[in-house]
Amino acid sequence: MTALIAANWKMNASLAGNEALLSALAAGMASKPACDVALCIPAPYLAQFVALMSQLPALAGVALGAQDVSSQPSGAFTGEVSAAMLKDFGCRYAIVGHSERRQYHGETDALVAAKAQQALAQGITPIVCVGETLAERDAGRTTEVVKRQLAAVIQANGHCISEIVVAYEPVWAIGTGKTASPQDAQAVHAVLRAQLAAASANASRVKIIYGGSMNAANAAMLLAQPDIDGGLIGGASLKAVDFLSIVSAACA
Repeated sequence: MTALIAANWKMNASLAGNEALLSALAAGMASKPACDVALCIPAPYLAQFVALMSQLPALAGVALGAQDVSSQPSGAFTGEVSAAMLKDFGCRYAIVGHSERRQYHGETDALVAAKAQQALAQGITPIVCVGETLAERDAGRTTEVVKRQLAAVIQANGHCISEIVVAYEPVWAIGTGKTASPQDAQAVHAVLRAQLAAASANASRVKIIYGGSMNAANAAMLLAQPDIDGGLIGGASLKAVDFLSIVSAACA
C-alpha cells in the first residue's frame, strides 16, 4: 500500500509564509514522490494554494486538503464550508473529527460521521481521526474509545467505508512532544484494521495513518510498522526540512 503523508497546518498560515513554505517544499521534493502527499491548509488560503501550486511544477503530485468540512450540503449555516465548496478548489482530502474539533467545538461521533458522509458525496476522501485522551488511556479504554469513534463512521457510510482514510491520533500525544511507541501505535492500528475488515470486504484499501507527534526523528520507526500506512503531521509540517524528511522516510 502506498503511504500517505498529510500535513495539517492547523491555524498557522499567512500569505507570505505560505509562499515561502511551498517554495521550500518544491525545492526539496521529487516531482513524483513515491508516496501520497497532501497539504491540509486553512480554508481562506485555498485559492492562493491553487495558484502557487500551478506555478511550482515540483508540487504537481501534491494533493490539496481541508482541515474540516460541514455536515450540511448548503444553506443557512453561517461560517461553514461545504464539501461542494472544497471540491471547487480541487480538494482531495478533508480532515474530520480531529481531536481539537472534538475538544474545543464539541463535535460528537455522529457529527463526525455526517461530515465524512458529506465529503464522500463530493468525491473527497475524509481523513477520519480517532484517538483516546490520557485519562482514557490510563483507564485501559483505548480500544473501546477508538472502536466507538470509528463505528459511528462505519454505520453512517456503509459500503463507502473503503473510501476513507483513518488517522489514529492519541490525544495525549498531539502537540506535546510525546509519542506512542511504535509497538503501542501498531497495536491500536491493528485493532482498527480488524474493525474495518469486519465491516467491508475492501478494507485492505483503507490507509490507517498515525497522527500523534510524528516527526523527522521518529517517522521511520513508526512507518516501519505493518499497519501504519503514513502520518498526519502537525507541527513538523510547518518546517520544510522536517516535513520533507518525513516524506522521504515514507517513500523509502
